[in-house]
Amino acid sequence: MNFQIHLTSDVPIYQQLGQQIRAGVARGRLSHGQQLPSVREMSRLLVVNPNTIAKAYTELEREGVLHTRKGVGVFIAAPSTELTKTARKKRLQEKVDDLLTEAVYLNYPLGELKDLIETRAKEYVWNV
Repeated sequence: MNFQIHLTSDVPIYQQLGQQIRAGVARGRLSHGQQLPSVREMSRLLVVNPNTIAKAYTELEREGVLHTRKGVGVFIAAPSTELTKTARKKRLQEKVDDLLTEAVYLNYPLGELKDLIETRAKEYVWNV
């Protein structure tokens, strides 16, 4: 998977990388057990400070998206269901509320929003 950083974006570089890795997993482009480039290699590929890559990897590891094997490398972690169903639902409700707020602000019709979600959802890998 090719990662791209947009230096003119308001989103910090470590968050851009984190979002791309999460999306890669969700869309099936990155799979459980797949090794990512080392911090040094990713830093060289993206021409950014190694500390920025380390911050992105650390955040993703804390979220359970990645796991590190000392002396071996950084890998995509197996999907986890550590959070309770209630906690997962609450987390998603916050994201849905953000989406709905933006849709209302943009005066986007609810029917079209539903169609857009269904269309986009087909691009993701569902493990349920």
